[in-house]
Amino acid sequence: MNDKNFNCYNIDCIEGSKKYLKDNFVDLIITDPPYGIDGHLLHKHYKRNEDFVIDGYQEVGIKEYPEFSKKWIKEAERVLRPGGSIYIVSGYTNLVHILNALRETSLVERNHIIWKYNFGVYTQKKFVSSHYHILYYIKPPESEITFNTNCRYNQSQKTENGRSKLYNDMQDVWQINKKYKPQEKKNKNELPEELLLKMILYSSNPNDVVCDFFGGSFSTIKVAIGTARYGIGFELNTNSFTEHLKELEETENGFLLENLIKPEGFNIKNKGKKWTKEEIESLITKYKHFTEVEKLSKKKSIEKLSLEFDRGNFSIKNILEKYNTDFTQIIAD
Repeated sequence: MNDKNFNCYNIDCIEGSKKYLKDNFVDLIITDPPYGIDGHLLHKHYKRNEDFVIDGYQEVGIKEYPEFSKKWIKEAERVLRPGGSIYIVSGYTNLVHILNALRETSLVERNHIIWKYNFGVYTQKKFVSSHYHILYYIKPPESEITFNTNCRYNQSQKTENGRSKLYNDMQDVWQINKKYKPQEKKNKNELPEELLLKMILYSSNPNDVVCDFFGGSFSTIKVAIGTARYGIGFELNTNSFTEHLKELEETENGFLLENLIKPEGFNIKNKGKKWTKEEIESLITKYKHFTEVEKLSKKKSIEKLSLEFDRGNFSIKNILEKYNTDFTQIIAD
């Protein structure tokens, strides 16, 4: 590992991972594989100026796509540590081949996320496509998974409409706009920083190894460095590799940390701790007081108890449902 907190290689990811990555070495993979739909001709559909797009985009043919997917995903499985996560961004055309390749591994699906972006190709005789699929899988065992539930919000934080910011953030439909980069050098398709931040913060910790099998502009690696992770990337296009390697060398470790979305309000200090009999008795007594004396709703009562006991809403609810507010059951346990 070097002082700049990254290593990137101008090589095919299948060959490169075999050459440079040990088994069970990577904590998190985020990658956006080739389109497999003549991606080098997409500008004709979008009617966009390609003068600033870097030449040399490496496409994979339709016939080769199934076997290609199996090979690189098998390598991804090998290099992920037990409990490590992988996010694969894909359009719908070749999604079936990626799913089939995943089914031939030990990787386990956690979520099938929909990423809704801000523009699509205009159509007249079918609906406009304006989303990508993000397949979130993990390598067993589940007990080793990194998932930082409160990395951006605490459950006490509310929107202007009184809804939970944490709940909104954890839903599996993400509306995140692509970045418009007029008259800047760029790749065919670049994932926005906001999208990458969300995946990296939820599924890794500082000093973890974050890898991108299809580096492109190395946006994943930049965000990994910016959040004090270690980045590893592969990119076959020499033009893109050379252009963006310069940017990586100038990227400051941890430069994104200061301006991240941070949880506000209380922290759940007792999260995961075993309940004592005394705590359960106190919880039920106070719950009955809130609902029967103060006439608060069940939802409001649980929110107040969560703050008082430094426990999550779900933990409070589970205890109440388990004992059904019955003291005799507590004593029997």
